[in-house]
Amino acid sequence: MAAIKLDMSKAYDRVEWNFLRKVMIKMGFHNRWVDLIMKCVTTVSYRIKVNGEYTEQIYPQRSLRQDDSLIFMNAVHTGALELKNILQSYERASGQMINREKSSILFSPNTPHSVRNQICSILSIANKAYNERYLGLPVAVGKSRRKTFEYIKQRVWNRIQGWQERLLSKAGKEIMIKAVAQAIPTYAMSCFDLTKSVCDDLNSMIARYWWSQQDKLNKIHWFSWEKLTRSKKKGGLGFRDLHLFNMAMLSRQAWRLLTNPDMLCAQVLKAKYYPNKELIQCTARRGISYSWRSILKGLKLLKQGLIWRIGDGMNTNIWTDPWIPRGSTRRPATPRGPSLLTKVADLIDPGTGTWDEKLVLDTFWPEDAQIILNIPTAEGMNDWPAWHYD
Repeated sequence: MAAIKLDMSKAYDRVEWNFLRKVMIKMGFHNRWVDLIMKCVTTVSYRIKVNGEYTEQIYPQRSLRQDDSLIFMNAVHTGALELKNILQSYERASGQMINREKSSILFSPNTPHSVRNQICSILSIANKAYNERYLGLPVAVGKSRRKTFEYIKQRVWNRIQGWQERLLSKAGKEIMIKAVAQAIPTYAMSCFDLTKSVCDDLNSMIARYWWSQQDKLNKIHWFSWEKLTRSKKKGGLGFRDLHLFNMAMLSRQAWRLLTNPDMLCAQVLKAKYYPNKELIQCTARRGISYSWRSILKGLKLLKQGLIWRIGDGMNTNIWTDPWIPRGSTRRPATPRGPSLLTKVADLIDPGTGTWDEKLVLDTFWPEDAQIILNIPTAEGMNDWPAWHYD
């Protein structure tokens, strides 16, 4: 795998407005939207101050501010040739030029050096990026998770060291810990499992700072960190347990993928990792990225509280999916037996859109049947996931 960061040469001076309009129309944007965008772009005008006096209005016929582009591709010879052809066609059509001297390319660690050199030669990009992080997150996570996320510990440590010399009250320390020290790892926690050992190191670092004083850095810890992470209503201080918070952040990502399957990120992950099944059925396997493996840990936690609300019942399995609002499993206590019923939709009368009471009473034990008959249905709606404990 290779990631190419392209730097556009003088994009502000080269992009033709007519090209921009045609591209948006070709991509299927509504004409009203295209007109609004073009008004934002083309209504600009300039006046230049020369010798203390302004010139007449100048109305440009081109120019567009544009960020750098990031392209991902398989690190193979044919892919590099195809990308080269695409970029050349783009340059001819748009009037833009790619500044290859400022562009850079990053390869995955397992890419052979001979392949790297060949691709760089084809694309005429000599700058190989070796950044450990991009947009504040690790580019690659190696075997040593502790080493990969060491930079987070260092950032927290540097902040705490800067606070040691300040005469802060306990209330001031509490605010600094909650607003700064425990907020630093949040961004990385939303994408990666920082591991319990790294989180424990961060917790220990923060706990030492909390109990320290200027004259004594290693003062006695009068309460355990577990007690300090309790809410103030329960006698704690409301500090975060960073490992649990990390798992909650990853579960939130899994929840977004589950409830918004049409968003771009969900579509990309589905195409790569679960093209022929549902997200809820995914499990970890060899060869997956660390970020996806981390999200699967959040999904595992999410399953412990997930429940399906019933619409038409077509997407919910009677015996394996959690859909009955009772107990820890949220599944029927009634054994399946020889029943041929599979989907919850089989229990709903198609004529009325409500439960087939006789069928439900004949299929389930009384305690299950009573709960099922009290579950509202929504004819014409798909089943949807919810959090059982809300």
